[in-house]
Amino acid sequence: IVWNEGKRRFETEDHEAYIEYKMRNNGKVMDLVHTYVPSSKRGLGLASHLCVAAFEHASSHSISVVPSCSYVSVR
Repeated sequence: IVWNEGKRRFETEDHEAYIEYKMRNNGKVMDLVHTYVPSSKRGLGLASHLCVAAFEHASSHSISVVPSCSYVSVR
């Protein structure tokens, strides 16, 4: 999983699966707004890996997380 700061998302190296975010409160809050995994890659745990990468990044930068995405909010 790689951080694509320009597109505001964490994504697989092939750029096909990703979790998008918006920064809020002057960069203190990361709002996870959308998770996408193509049907050909579902069931591989990619969405979970994307979530872990986003939460680890937020934690290491002292950023709070808001799980607006329905996938993230039920995890």
